[in-house]
Amino acid sequence: MTTTWTIERPVHFLRSANGRGKKAQAIPKTVSQRFPSGRVPRVAKLMALALRFETLLRACEIASYAELARLGHVTRARVCQIMNLTCLAPDLQEALLFLPRTERGRDRIILADLQPIAALLDWRQQRRRWAEWTKVGHRL
Repeated sequence: MTTTWTIERPVHFLRSANGRGKKAQAIPKTVSQRFPSGRVPRVAKLMALALRFETLLRACEIASYAELARLGHVTRARVCQIMNLTCLAPDLQEALLFLPRTERGRDRIILADLQPIAALLDWRQQRRRWAEWTKVGHRL
């Protein structure tokens, strides 16, 4: 049994100074060029997940939160916590999605911090609470 392998690599051709031909030179890529440093905050991932869940529910591909919980191997309460993020004002949702990467240590914002803000029905109040909360030592 033979296995065929295909190797792809970027190659840059340079002309030699005296014009006698071309020299192939591989372009090295460092790790820092390929991947930005740090990691995406967990709450940003959860916000994206909540938006995806909402899309699935609206398209009737998933029947309920209970089905989401079964498929995700989590409790229904956890699904509710994640879905509460969709109750945030659109600009706050966007702010969560584009949080700066965490370079080291713990994330600055966790899901439990956002639950009281998401529980507010008025988006103006949510924005006010978010502004107060970010002023008091939770700089983004």
